[in-house]
Amino acid sequence: MPLMLPSSPDSTRSITGVASQLLAALHGGTGELPSARSAVLVVVDGLGALPLRAHAGHARTLSTAMAKRDVAASVFPTTTAAALTSLLTGAAPGEHGMVGYRVRHPERDVLVNQLTEWNGIDPRAWQPVPTVFERAAQSGHPAFTVGVPAHAGTGLSQAVLRGAEFRGGATPADRVEAAWALAEAHEGALVYCYLPEADKAGHKHGLDSAEWVAALEDIDAALSSRIPDGVGVLVTADHGMIDVPSQRQLVLDAAGGWHDGIRHIGGEPRMQHVYAEPDADQSAILSRWRRDLEGLADVVSRVEAVDAGFFGPVVTDAARARIGDLLVIARGNHALYDGEAADQRGRSMVGQHGALSAEEWRVPLIRMGAFAR
Repeated sequence: MPLMLPSSPDSTRSITGVASQLLAALHGGTGELPSARSAVLVVVDGLGALPLRAHAGHARTLSTAMAKRDVAASVFPTTTAAALTSLLTGAAPGEHGMVGYRVRHPERDVLVNQLTEWNGIDPRAWQPVPTVFERAAQSGHPAFTVGVPAHAGTGLSQAVLRGAEFRGGATPADRVEAAWALAEAHEGALVYCYLPEADKAGHKHGLDSAEWVAALEDIDAALSSRIPDGVGVLVTADHGMIDVPSQRQLVLDAAGGWHDGIRHIGGEPRMQHVYAEPDADQSAILSRWRRDLEGLADVVSRVEAVDAGFFGPVVTDAARARIGDLLVIARGNHALYDGEAADQRGRSMVGQHGALSAEEWRVPLIRMGAFAR
């Protein structure tokens, strides 16, 4: 199979290593990070390293603190459900089971959105890997998460934030201020601060829009506030983003034969999980999709993707059952849409992610406070 994952900067600079590095810093600084009396992990959802550097003038705090080597690799697929879970568990998607945006529930044979559709799904069973917060608590460290108030108690929060005490904040400044205060007040604390504003602005308006720049400036201003003495701060992202112009959209509709032998099209426009009908000829479908999407997307089978390590070195049976029979990974700045889906609102998105471009794959890994170089 010619398609390969992008190479990582090195083994210590992957988002799957962040959880262990933070815990090591709280245990005396025996790893990549120096010792800190408390640690704060700031996740700026959707902020790729390349877009950040391209807009350095609008993010002076982050760009000044960011050394040339302060870059990490995300995971495949480069989507929030998969990547955020990897950040907060230290496991690759094949192990934690959050293998995409919309994936098939094997027992129900329906697609579920892993960000929002948790009715009837036990988050602890669906995502069984202990979180960094559970590991911190086992070691006697207080754990807190500071996020958007509406996220408290959701299925996704139970899957990836369990073990932490939740605090809400309306704005980036509110959340950063609360994170700094918690880290200062609780010796040995692990604090997670979630900032989704850039991701939302990028999806709606694109990375070069005034709205995205304003969101980046607000986040940068929030992070410019004084970090308490002895508190280490690590700023990163789950994934990056790339703009997709409307002329780069391809609609996969029934009239074009795209649904022949296909039961579900899940995932998202830049990385689709395609599930075949039980009696379909999967080899024929794979050959046809590869031929018809040549130059627009790479099409691989589940077996090829698993064997190539796309989902990590370990793929559990539960995770394997959620992965599509085919994976369609957009090239360049293309996106592919299921033309038969009931909800077509996604076609209005400008900034997108899920695939393997450098804009999506590379994220910042910036050290501040007690972690500064």
